[in-house]
Amino acid sequence: MYTAEGCALSDHALHNLLAEDVPFGDLTTETLGIAAHSGEIQFAARDPMRVCGIEEAARLLTLCGAVAEILLPSGADAPSGTPLLRARGSAAALHRGWKSAQTLVEWCSGIASSAAAIQTAARRGHPEAVVAGTRKNVPGTRQLAVKAFRAGGAVMHRCGLSETILIFAEHRQFLGTVTPAVAIATLRRQAPEKRIVVEVHSHAEALIWAEAGADVLQLEKFPPAAVAEVVDAVTARAAAVLVGAAGGINAHNAEDYARAGARLLVTSAPHQAPPRDVQVRFVV
Repeated sequence: MYTAEGCALSDHALHNLLAEDVPFGDLTTETLGIAAHSGEIQFAARDPMRVCGIEEAARLLTLCGAVAEILLPSGADAPSGTPLLRARGSAAALHRGWKSAQTLVEWCSGIASSAAAIQTAARRGHPEAVVAGTRKNVPGTRQLAVKAFRAGGAVMHRCGLSETILIFAEHRQFLGTVTPAVAIATLRRQAPEKRIVVEVHSHAEALIWAEAGADVLQLEKFPPAAVAEVVDAVTARAAAVLVGAAGGINAHNAEDYARAGARLLVTSAPHQAPPRDVQVRFVV
């Protein structure tokens, strides 16, 4: 029986997925009288994909009463036709978990595949470029979204407001006469172990906050050429500042941004990625 090891979701969360899809039993399987029949379900990649969500799918089928076997783990690349997962059990168990498990793998693998494509493009621009995923996930799906970004080779920009410091223009509206230097100094005293990230919208803002002592400048919706100009300017004045790019980053432009000098590429694009198609076959 497959354990919860490697799962982003708890058994409680997986049971909730099942309760959403099969709240009062499987009417078709039960009324056909086939619930006790034995069989096997097989998952394979119909689309090429960076796999994700396999562990959760296996555990979900196990919770339904099947015996699951992972054939390719999350984080692996699967060409079209690659077997991913199989499970044996009663028709009742297999049908109960089928669609929830399939949809979970398809959705997670869509995010992971998109993140992997952006990371690959970024590394073509510079071998040390890092892609970071935003927290703009579908509400309630953050644990799976984080796993999918990581399976795609990306990191998380921030998983929530509690663990990182990121100063937006919306924060600065409330600072009144407090200068950037004083704001940075206050943050250093209050959270000395944290890096300070500042989102900026212009070349001038970037220089002001770099000179004030920001650790990371997040350039919002700058074209690659403008990123290169900021990188040159802040390198001459504050060499320790890391320059990142955010806003509209995707697999088509990540290489250009990395080549322009952005070493951190912050993206929401994988959250909107289409699911990757998973083929499911039943064998009796």
